[in-house]
Amino acid sequence: MAVKTDWNPVLKAELSKPYFAELQQFVADERKKHRVYPVEADVFAALHTTSHKETKVLILGQDPYHGEGQAHGLAFSVKHGVAIPPSLRNVYSELRADIEIDPPTHGCLTAWAQRGVLLLNTTLTVRAGQAGSHQGKGWERFTDEVITAVAAKTDPVIFILWGASARRKRALITGAHHVVLEAPHPSPLSAHNGFFGSKPFSQANAALVAAGREPIDWSL
Repeated sequence: MAVKTDWNPVLKAELSKPYFAELQQFVADERKKHRVYPVEADVFAALHTTSHKETKVLILGQDPYHGEGQAHGLAFSVKHGVAIPPSLRNVYSELRADIEIDPPTHGCLTAWAQRGVLLLNTTLTVRAGQAGSHQGKGWERFTDEVITAVAAKTDPVIFILWGASARRKRALITGAHHVVLEAPHPSPLSAHNGFFGSKPFSQANAALVAAGREPIDWSL
């Protein structure tokens, strides 16, 4: 795996482990038999777009979207021209309620990623139409290492964990200088159970400013 940012040396040992080669073979075999999302070039888009050094906020998702043309390697994001998924609509609603930024007409979060927001899913591929189909194949081991590497940074990082799956990763985040913001998942099934009103954007920026770091421009 070649990453355009500084993640290659950070993850070099992990990439050379047998399980990672087996994982890549599994995904390659899946692509021969089924449609797999995202396309191969986008699988590591989160790491390509947000460097380890520049990561100030980590938002953790679970599976990539499994619908046609949705997933492009950034958690919760879809490309321009693709209908905004319900979970992201709820994120946009909270964005407006929290810091008065009007939702954009698109669902592409690349601008956040370019500003230091690592949009990481715990599983990086999925079979079309089958949520969770690539869970338990090795991706979680790899992305746990990514989370651990971010937690090893000496500068403060804000970790935003939405939903039970993301919140289970809390134990990987060591270091009292980091801030962890937890809330229910923004999906329509759970957003009203505490996601709405959780104010993740203003809390993240307040924590960054308190640590002497530049806040995130959350506008899209």
